[in-house]
Amino acid sequence: MSDKILLFLMLFVCNLSYAENGKELYLEYCSACHGFAGGGGVGVPLNLPSFINAVDDNFLKKTIKYGRPGRVMESFDFLSEQQISSIVKFISRWRTKKPPIFDTKNIRADIKNGKELYDLKCHKCHGKNGEGAQGTGVAFSRKIDQPILAPALNNRGFLKSASDEMIKKAIMEGRFSTPMKSFIKQGFSEQDINDIVNYIRTWEKNEIKNNNIKAENIPAVLQVESESNFDNTVKMVEDAIIGANFVRIRTTTFESGFVKNPNKKQVVIHFCNFKLLYDALAADPRVGLFLPCSITITEENNKVFLSAGNPKTLSQFFNNNELEYLCDKMTKIYETILEDSSL
Repeated sequence: MSDKILLFLMLFVCNLSYAENGKELYLEYCSACHGFAGGGGVGVPLNLPSFINAVDDNFLKKTIKYGRPGRVMESFDFLSEQQISSIVKFISRWRTKKPPIFDTKNIRADIKNGKELYDLKCHKCHGKNGEGAQGTGVAFSRKIDQPILAPALNNRGFLKSASDEMIKKAIMEGRFSTPMKSFIKQGFSEQDINDIVNYIRTWEKNEIKNNNIKAENIPAVLQVESESNFDNTVKMVEDAIIGANFVRIRTTTFESGFVKNPNKKQVVIHFCNFKLLYDALAADPRVGLFLPCSITITEENNKVFLSAGNPKTLSQFFNNNELEYLCDKMTKIYETILEDSSL
């Protein structure tokens, strides 16, 4: 009897340590995007009952391992299987019922009919080619009454994580308190849903479109030398900013607020296009780290230089193809302003 009690205590301590380790790992790697209590942010709300109760541990483990290429969620394949299991065990605390058990077999059905049904009913939320809704998990990207955005069904990470049966159940039952309603209640047959699942699975063969170029191949700073004197260069930058349909916010010395007598030959011009800012924040609120825009003008040894941080370099760290497009656009705007101001 004493041996059984000892074994029970050992298992209890091991499970407790396992869960506590999972909490530490979650706080270190997951909480910045998904929130300390799983309420979401840049990432989806993991504690949403209609989500966490509808997915199995295998889906969560593979999601952590593979991530979502180009969709903010990084791959955490550097974590060990035990570490990933610990995180999943911690996340499982938010479940209000036992996790589902899904068959891992692929569903065979009518792909052609599945495409027709997808085009009829699914594309409005999930995109014509399964690319998902734009933006991130935060409210700025979506309507306030929507707790979650439609996922990218064509994403390789999603398709490697979700079984056919899991996708089928989501379509059949919907997601409570989200725009995703039960297809069965909308009059679709089980065979119709099998066809849709089979069509979605065809995207798994697609190559991952990674727009990112390695950061080491992109200059971190855009810099040009002006052909004019310092004061004229400052004036030309301010004019070029307005010409590019931006608003100049302020012009300050680079050392303002840090030293008593700042160098007047080192200034920073801050500017913004609020439409572009809104689009960028909707795509990924982390762009607040390097927006609004700014150009620094300095004079050294009678030479005037203009410089700006390169958005394309910064966007490499966000795993967000939508943001990559906007940063590429912003880099070209910077280059145009710098060129027009340095002549």
